[in-house]
Amino acid sequence: MKHFLDIDQPSATDLAGIIRHARSMKSARLGRARGVRDSAQPLSGRLVALVFEKPSTRTRVSFDTGVRQLGGEVMTLSGAETQLGRGESSADTARVLSRYVDMIVIRTHRERNLLELAEHATVPVINGLTDNTHPCQVMGDVMTFEEHRGPIANRRVAWFGDGNNVCSSFLHAAGQFGFSITLACPEPYRPGEEYVAYARSMGAAVTLATDPQVAAEGADLVVTDAWLSMHDTEDLRNEKRECLGAFQVNDQIMAAATENAIFMHCLPAYRGEEVTSAVLDGPKSVVFDEAENRLHIQKAIMRYCLEV
Repeated sequence: MKHFLDIDQPSATDLAGIIRHARSMKSARLGRARGVRDSAQPLSGRLVALVFEKPSTRTRVSFDTGVRQLGGEVMTLSGAETQLGRGESSADTARVLSRYVDMIVIRTHRERNLLELAEHATVPVINGLTDNTHPCQVMGDVMTFEEHRGPIANRRVAWFGDGNNVCSSFLHAAGQFGFSITLACPEPYRPGEEYVAYARSMGAAVTLATDPQVAAEGADLVVTDAWLSMHDTEDLRNEKRECLGAFQVNDQIMAAATENAIFMHCLPAYRGEEVTSAVLDGPKSVVFDEAENRLHIQKAIMRYCLEV
């Protein structure tokens, strides 16, 4: 049985294989009517539980659609609809769900919930996001870059703003896929040192930058994410804006990157905060290709876990 918990855990060969498989399935669907199931139905007769303790648009819809396209069925549960929201342990939830379903995708706050679920489940578990990492998103991002610009190995990624869970997974990916990464983050918002240390231990060059303009120089890929969370107090929102304001991705940042650089954002985006509309809607932005590829990469991840 295979889980997909973080990008640092499978082999680099397996990760590359997932991306190849995702691209193959995407190509196979070109020209088909929207909503038509894949000709191969590897999840026929399978039921996948989507456990979402946090709100979601892209992760929820892409997994739900992917399961259906592969011939399976989906059960979606919110935190309020399960005993997890009333204090039941992740271990007990894992033991019960494993008797009912063939795979569990969980989107949760605490990494501990994910790890405990995976430890006690007897079916594959996929990390749909935790406060620490967001591996499915970054796998889709690598796929998107390679579609537009070829292999990401030996390229340079520049991350701007809050060194959050997506940033942490980019550091895992730097180690596994062999690209360098520059982190243009103010000190209070840098990613955890363990993620930086992992990337460096795998041979990736990681640069911590304080000057956003310098950080963008030579970048093949410029990435940012939302600064603000729906749970932030107004005081915290104001603090983040003040601290992160200099790290906004705008036309000046994109002009400092390479001529063929592209821009990514996992969405939702707050225009005028972490990125300007001119960049988000501009010719170097691939954010909607990136969003689409969540569907294809997650189908490949599910097939990897179930070995189908």
